[in-house]
Amino acid sequence: MTPPARLAPLVAHYSGYRYAGLPPGLHHGLPSPFLTVVISLGAPTHTAVMPDPRQAPESFAALAGGLHTRAALIEHDGSQHGVQLSLTPDGARSLLGMPAGELASSIVSLDGMLPTRADELIGRLGEAATWPARFAVLNEVLSRHAGRLPPAPAELRQAWRLLAERDGRVRIDALAREVGWSRRHLAGRFTAEYGLTPKEAARVMRFTRSRRLLQRRDRPSLAEVATACGFYDQAHLAREWNDFIGCPPSAWLTGDDLPFVQDGDTVPGPG
Repeated sequence: MTPPARLAPLVAHYSGYRYAGLPPGLHHGLPSPFLTVVISLGAPTHTAVMPDPRQAPESFAALAGGLHTRAALIEHDGSQHGVQLSLTPDGARSLLGMPAGELASSIVSLDGMLPTRADELIGRLGEAATWPARFAVLNEVLSRHAGRLPPAPAELRQAWRLLAERDGRVRIDALAREVGWSRRHLAGRFTAEYGLTPKEAARVMRFTRSRRLLQRRDRPSLAEVATACGFYDQAHLAREWNDFIGCPPSAWLTGDDLPFVQDGDTVPGPG
């Protein structure tokens, strides 16, 4: 679900999900251009492998995850129930009160990051009888808390917007020229703000576009996906997937990952 216009610059998508009776396993939390907030309405979310392997596994009733270039692995028993929010980097500042870079490659408890306590938010969402009612709770809470930190400098926001609009298909030196900064200055400021270098952000955006193409019902061939997303060839596409999630796209497509919500790919389920 797309949030209302007043929240759209801050939250790209809300997604509600509910699975039951599936085989236990591991779900990939894939790199994307959005920060992730997951609020569990059932058992806590257990992250078995963090994007930064130095961070120990942990279970969360509600979590916030920063931008990252390595997949998280979420362990599940075949049942999952909750709400996921895809925050833009502007949303991290406005709603969480911090630049996205402060959460880079980490997953932390949501408690204390919003003025509304996590247990109160979980309780209100759990009491709501339908997905529209739960999303209405989110609209009310987030609208009330928006504006906690001013936006990033215009040059950084322009650089991020250009990368996103072109799905990462832009040379970094050309990007620096377009925003009026040197490549070195852009790299330093960009990395501090977002937690990824401009090159890493471009790679994540190309990866995300390739994933979306591969999830289409009329899925193109791997070679066509590689060309459409700016990879040199199919082998380059496979190497990037291996680097991001530890397997090539062909293996991911035939695996047993949950049809989990990611970047607003809404998975309907009973209320």
